[in-house]
Amino acid sequence: MRKTFLFMDTVVNKVDAKGRVSLPADYRSIVKGTESEIVCYRSLTAPCIEGCLEDLLDKLASEMEDSLDFFSSTQDDLTNLIFGDAKRYPFDSTGRIMLSEKLLRHAAITDTAVFVGKGRKFQIWNPANWAKEEARIRAEVLQKRPSIRQPGEVKA
Repeated sequence: MRKTFLFMDTVVNKVDAKGRVSLPADYRSIVKGTESEIVCYRSLTAPCIEGCLEDLLDKLASEMEDSLDFFSSTQDDLTNLIFGDAKRYPFDSTGRIMLSEKLLRHAAITDTAVFVGKGRKFQIWNPANWAKEEARIRAEVLQKRPSIRQPGEVKA
């Protein structure tokens, strides 16, 4: 039976001059509980770093193969941007990963990073940019007031 995992919480950690940052302890325990590694790449939709277990990218690759024409420009573009950018980031004995300069630049991260859990994946943000994004998201959700139907519930 496969272990269920969720990246949760918002954690602020220091980034050293070499780009090393401690992976939150809960995130490390998720990785240790699997045979997968952390993979990071530049977000396609925000000025942040996307992170997940390699298993999730494997699932994404399968879904893309099933739903997109193998020779389509959409498939080509998405695989170039995600898989061409993704890299495994093992953590050292102290729980740190060393983020590439390319990722740090994309997310405008210098000396502090904010890890934001998103369930099966997480994001790493510049603290000021995350504060603005979180405020935007909260205002939008408050205005729209989305609801989640329970399984089997009929839409009214």
